[in-house]
Amino acid sequence: MKHSSLPRRRLAMRLTCAALALLPLGAFAQSDYPNKPVRIVVPYPAGGLTDTLARQIADGLSKRLGQPVVVENKGGAGGIIGTDFVAKSPADGYTLLMTIPGPLTANLALYKKLPYDPRTELRPISDVALARTVLAVNSAVPAKTVNELIAYAKKEPGKLRMGSWGPGSQPHTFQAYMDKTYGVDIMHVPYRGEGPMVTDLLAGQVNMTVGSVTTLRQHMATGKLRPLAVAGSTRARALPDVPTFAEAGYSDAAYKIVGPITLAAPAKTPEAIVERLGRETASLIKTPEMQARIDEMGAEPIGSTPAEAERAYKAYLPVILKLTADTGVTLD
Repeated sequence: MKHSSLPRRRLAMRLTCAALALLPLGAFAQSDYPNKPVRIVVPYPAGGLTDTLARQIADGLSKRLGQPVVVENKGGAGGIIGTDFVAKSPADGYTLLMTIPGPLTANLALYKKLPYDPRTELRPISDVALARTVLAVNSAVPAKTVNELIAYAKKEPGKLRMGSWGPGSQPHTFQAYMDKTYGVDIMHVPYRGEGPMVTDLLAGQVNMTVGSVTTLRQHMATGKLRPLAVAGSTRARALPDVPTFAEAGYSDAAYKIVGPITLAAPAKTPEAIVERLGRETASLIKTPEMQARIDEMGAEPIGSTPAEAERAYKAYLPVILKLTADTGVTLD
């Protein structure tokens, strides 16, 4: 009996091995994902809204995933360096991207030789929050409204210096749009991120910007900066007394665009991993604690699913590409 059962055992083992060999190579990795630390790459230096939000999300996800989730800043080139790094990383769910819209949208119109294609090399996991931005000036600028700012720009060509967190960012496109539309001369001064830009804005090296409500709000409260108008079709919840551009008399489509901060992954990341990350991220954002934190940052929580984020991206992309192209800004 022992001898007769031995061939059967060997046959069963061979059949089992053959069956396992037919499984997708990623099946084993997906079943125990994650089994090592996950990193979220922020394509900007530390200190801005994207970085602050990424660290909050990383902390919450680490508890939900049972593995450390760390934030790594890879700033430079208007978000291109960090975004390209993630796009070219292994599609295994261990390297993710947290970014504002620019690297996923406007860069397609700004650069003829972008080293990655966000439409084919990246996929959204979740739109985390709506990043609200505000046009603000250094307190030394004698303008309290958008009208007064444009009048000052016409009267004093070259006196206004628009700080941005990089070429092709929202402040840069606003500067180019204002120059072209109103016939003014505002100098664009790019930085490697919002944090360094705000330091010079407070010191007067640059004297105006369109920056995140999160970063600028504290300096508005002290009177060092003066808010003039918020971008978007509604007032920002964190700045209820500041009018929208439309309320200030400027209803141009360029001033109504607001975009999400998005968590994304390399495009070929297995569906099961993307769905898991999307589900955990959305659940985290919908907790009262995280909602309150995002509100405190001056942003507005979203927490969408991967499918919802993908639909939003496809709807948002052509609008941004047209507006960016209309400014005439190109960077290569």
